[in-house]
Parts: sequence; C-alpha cells; structure tokens
Amino acid sequence: MSVTSYTLTARTLHWVMAVLMILMLAAGLVMSDIEDPALKSTVYGLHKATGILVLLLAGFRVLWRLSHAVPAISAALPVWQRRAARLAHGGLYGVMFLLPLSGWSMSSAAGYPVSFYGLFTIPDMVAKNPELAGILKDIHEVSANVFIALLAAHLGAALYHHFVLRDDTLRRMGYRKTPK
Repeated sequence: MSVTSYTLTARTLHWVMAVLMILMLAAGLVMSDIEDPALKSTVYGLHKATGILVLLLAGFRVLWRLSHAVPAISAALPVWQRRAARLAHGGLYGVMFLLPLSGWSMSSAAGYPVSFYGLFTIPDMVAKNPELAGILKDIHEVSANVFIALLAAHLGAALYHHFVLRDDTLRRMGYRKTPK
C-alpha cells in the first residue's frame, strides 16, 4: 500500500520545527545587536534553550521518519528534481543537527553554560577553549547561512509545486484545499 500523505506526527514535527527554526534564525540575526543587557541575556538564553529543544525534536523526527512510511516523490518529476529534493532534504536534516550542536559546543568552548529554560544546565560539550569557540562560532554562522539558502529553496520548491505545477506536494505536509 502506498502512502499519500505524512502522518499527523510527522506534519506536526515539520511545522513546529519550521516555526522554531525560523524564530531561531531571526533571534540569531539580531541578538548580538541588542543593547539592553538583561534583554540580551534573556534572548541568548532562550536561543540556546530552544536550540537544545530543536536538537531533541530533530532526533525524534529522524527516529519517527525511519520507523514510518512516507509518500514517495512523484515519479512524474524529472530525475534532477527528485535528486535535488533528496539533496535539499538531506541538507535540511543535517543542518537541524549541526546548528544546535555547533551552538552548544560554541557556548561550552566560550565558557557560557547552556540552561534548558532555567530547568537545568546542559553539560558542556567541550572544555573551555576561546580559540575553539571562535572556530565553532564560524561553523554556527555558516551553517545558519546554509540553512537560510536551503530553506529558501525548500519554500520556493513547495510554492512552485503548489501554484505552478498544481500538484499535491504541499498538501501532503498538512495543507488541505477547502472543498467547493
């Protein structure tokens, strides 16, 4: 039996993580420019805690994905589009792990603890090492830029499929056309 849409759990994880990661990108782009020290500290703390949440959700998402059937990519698409979709999805999954892991490692190397929403402190990934912190900061920033590019491609492809090709690609992820 072929699967025509993603499970409710898969769709929920997709959209929750999409919102969280977009908020994380927005915070990451502005938080270093915040002048109020208390607000800056709060935004950094929320950014770090949400990064850990994204990491946990990404792990759960991969486990869910490996244990549940997913809709096949349309055989009607040209081979290059199917390959591009697989490559883009692989890249998105990779960045879902690389961004939080590099951020957590960077904080550890910089000597800044990562608190999970004030509930507990996450153990350091690495020992304090300012030189390593700088390298990890670069990795974190480049990863964020790669994520932005992949996200733009992902959104562009979804909208192209929905509005130009008028296929069911977007509907499989939760969008349902209202019956007339």
